[in-house]
Amino acid sequence: MRGRDNSAMSSALTNRPVVYSDAVTYADLDLWKSELADLFTRIGPLFYRTESKKHAEQYVRGLLSPLERKNGWTIAEYVGESEPTALQRFLNLSPWDADALLEVNREYAMEHLADPGGILVADPTGFAKKGDKSVGVQRQYSGTLGRIDNCQIATFLGYVTPNRDRVLVDRRLYMPKDSWLADPARCAAAGVPADLTFTTRPGQVIEMIRAARAAGMPFAWFTADEEFGQNPGLCDYLEESRIPYVLAVPKNTQFTDPAGKVVQFDELARTLRRNVWQRRACGIGSKGFRVYDWALIDSAAPDHQYLIRRSIDDAELAFYHCYNRTTPTSVNSSTPPAHAGPSKNASDPGRTKSDLTTTKSAPGTPGIDISPSPCSPTPS
Repeated sequence: MRGRDNSAMSSALTNRPVVYSDAVTYADLDLWKSELADLFTRIGPLFYRTESKKHAEQYVRGLLSPLERKNGWTIAEYVGESEPTALQRFLNLSPWDADALLEVNREYAMEHLADPGGILVADPTGFAKKGDKSVGVQRQYSGTLGRIDNCQIATFLGYVTPNRDRVLVDRRLYMPKDSWLADPARCAAAGVPADLTFTTRPGQVIEMIRAARAAGMPFAWFTADEEFGQNPGLCDYLEESRIPYVLAVPKNTQFTDPAGKVVQFDELARTLRRNVWQRRACGIGSKGFRVYDWALIDSAAPDHQYLIRRSIDDAELAFYHCYNRTTPTSVNSSTPPAHAGPSKNASDPGRTKSDLTTTKSAPGTPGIDISPSPCSPTPS
């Protein structure tokens, strides 16, 4: 009898649906649907024609869809169009202001995500192209593609919160000087404004940071990869504006140590004592905590420090320049940057996270710390 009871109980448990604690509920779906409808209402006035509003909604739904490959054809089919012509016409010919839509996006994001501890992340991203008609396309190196290829490159500005929320808030298409801006006929044929002038990618980052500050976006510090970390113009702007930063820099970067000696980053790394390194987690990845050894080095300039990250697997090194008007006296008050360093794509969740993580020191160095930012940068 007991055996039959146990069998019935086992069958009941087996047939019962499994509900995970973080499962999406119908209430969640209703909320998302309502929020999306509100967002469409908000952007509606930017489109003059009823058809344009419809195509804008279709395109957004396509971008939010679970489609593995998103292009004109797949999005059109997903939203019920027989061909992509209407959506392509909307994107290329309909009169709507992309910059105005960007402002709406930024305002919407800040209503939900604004945080004084936020971080601005700049990243250049390449888009491979086959022909020569796309605006700004040329053969050039792309870190996203990992090679020199025919591509466009855009500079993006992302916003990351201490809770690991992230959103793109601005963008600039990089326009090559010689192959495009020096050829007015080519620019005119592609619809490039005649008054557009050449701007370097670090210059584009400065423009976007200025726009973010003008819009009242709260943030604590800025980070970017090596291309921007070795640009003196960008660093000067950040320091003149008193914006703390953590920027990746080349291994041959030189600086003056507190004793007045000029040292080179990679050479210094080989001479550091064992107790200078601290083993710390800088966030959770797909395989668990991402753990590295870190060393924070003071310089002759009190507002500048230099940070070295060492892989615990193969000892590969990465180097960072930290600026902060209120530099701490010890690395024990800091958390390594989870996302600072060569970031392949600003929109990649695995590379743009800012983590409030518990970090444990290496053997021989006491301390378990929680901090939202490296080198404890705070705006002054």
